[in-house]
Amino acid sequence: MMKAKTMSDMTLPVTRAQAKERARELRIDLGKAGTKISHGEALERIAKELGFRDWNTASARLSNAPEQRFRTGGEVSGRYLGKPFTGRLLAVRERAGGSQFEVTVRFDQPVDVVDWESFSALRQQVKATISAAGVTAAKTSNGEPHMRVEPRIV
Repeated sequence: MMKAKTMSDMTLPVTRAQAKERARELRIDLGKAGTKISHGEALERIAKELGFRDWNTASARLSNAPEQRFRTGGEVSGRYLGKPFTGRLLAVRERAGGSQFEVTVRFDQPVDVVDWESFSALRQQVKATISAAGVTAAKTSNGEPHMRVEPRIV
């Protein structure tokens, strides 16, 4: 049995394009469940879910800016000092006109950054400067970036 999607299961739309995509997904999900609605009705429902009176109000208020790859509260995965992680972005600050970001990542599970069996050094939260592609310029002794970050689709 497939679990129904709710707004709490996903990141809230912040642009008109995201809201329209969410409306399209809603129509598909409801259609599979046997309920047919128009695209306009789906847009109205999404507007209400976002706390707006109607789609016209939501459309006027939602940003037309392109979607940001990294934003505060976003779920991420990647590698930190060669170790895999999943986590959440606690802070994101744009640098260098959007070509770099200073991010603070809170790991879901602490990452042991030491490879030695008789010693551990766990990290639960780190701050790093990453490129728009999600990679640090700083590298480890083997040439790998300190951190690689990818937005996680939930």
